[in-house]
Amino acid sequence: MPKPFHLGWFLQGSSVQAWAEPFTGAIGRDWMVPELFCDLARHLERACFDYVLIEDSSYVGESYGGSREIYLKHGLAVPRQDPAITATLMAAATKRIGIVPTFATFTHPPYLLARMIASLDQISSGRIGWNMVTGSSDVAARNYGLPQLPDHDVRYDMADEYMQAVNGLWDSWEPGAIIADEESGVLVDHTKVHAVDFEGKWYRTHGPLNSGPCPQGRPVIAQAGGSPRGRQFAAANADTIVASIKGTAAMKAYRDDVRARAAAAGRNPDHVKLLFLVNPIIAGSRAEAEAKKQARIARAEAQVPQLLAFFGKITNIDFAQYDLDAPVDTLDLRTNGHQQSLDDFKRVAGKKSLREAMLSYRGTSGSVELMGTPDDVAAQMAEAMEEVGGDGFLFSMGDVSRRTIAEVADGLVPALQCRGLTRRAYTYEQFRDNLREF
Repeated sequence: MPKPFHLGWFLQGSSVQAWAEPFTGAIGRDWMVPELFCDLARHLERACFDYVLIEDSSYVGESYGGSREIYLKHGLAVPRQDPAITATLMAAATKRIGIVPTFATFTHPPYLLARMIASLDQISSGRIGWNMVTGSSDVAARNYGLPQLPDHDVRYDMADEYMQAVNGLWDSWEPGAIIADEESGVLVDHTKVHAVDFEGKWYRTHGPLNSGPCPQGRPVIAQAGGSPRGRQFAAANADTIVASIKGTAAMKAYRDDVRARAAAAGRNPDHVKLLFLVNPIIAGSRAEAEAKKQARIARAEAQVPQLLAFFGKITNIDFAQYDLDAPVDTLDLRTNGHQQSLDDFKRVAGKKSLREAMLSYRGTSGSVELMGTPDDVAAQMAEAMEEVGGDGFLFSMGDVSRRTIAEVADGLVPALQCRGLTRRAYTYEQFRDNLREF
């Protein structure tokens, strides 16, 4: 029997940026209405996905040409709602699938974050994760009263300390602290609830957490560490990792490196699940899939400035200053933002022009190209996972609509299930248990 793998869905904020794609125009009108996203969660739960990750950023981009125009004009990651609200609605609409909102360490003090996540874990009966990010934009920092973000590696030093603080708060309630003994009239055994009194270089908190314990003990931690320092952090803290790496050889090398780092940190590497971003083209025939691919390429070629603006948003680089036909290896590209993304872009670019490199990097289908009928794509996913070694895929679809959701949940997933590659039913009630099942 083949080794099964995990499935997740990477929901890009409100996904309103897809409003102009075929079959998704309604998002441009209805992005304030939650039903599409609740339906997405219900359909993916029926397909036995491990989780939905709600990506987020809390600012309007302005890196491209020093202007917000292109971001607002084309709906590039704006508008988007607070993921805590979306996560609450999705959790209420489902029973088994994990829900993973994104929050940055510089936007929430440790106590506020720990209390909010614990509350979400309680109302979902143990199905909440936290996509932990350190931030990447000075524009976002200014929205929270900061002049700028610290240097990249310092942000991870701060994140190490932040995790100590929130873990202490989540651990402040021992198992069995809630007695609820009607005869004695005791609700909580006070000897099993403890102060934290954490005091570090950047953070301090007293505790205990007044919201009570997380059903899972601690929530599932998701992270996207790609740089060496980010990998070190993710290997020490993450239960699942968002991986954006091009090609199976690079995917395998990345996974092997993170697993080795996890083992060195005293963790079981099998408890760290790496899910690789993909954007498959699914159709009724290979000819139809090829036609959809060519249409996708044509749209990307017409949207190079938007692609560069979006990439510049996460890397803090103003790509508007460069000639689109300039070879990437002649450009001085540096970032205090997403270092792994920039490094991977440069690796893919080689000596290509900026235009060609961006189309290769952002205009394709993710970590590996997946294209064809549901059975074709299932076979391609199986082959990629066999080469990489695990652990699964995170769907990052450019056009989120009921049609594309159905293509995955009702077309691709049954083909995967027939091959024994994904689960047919959830074994456990809580998120972490299902994530560690295989």
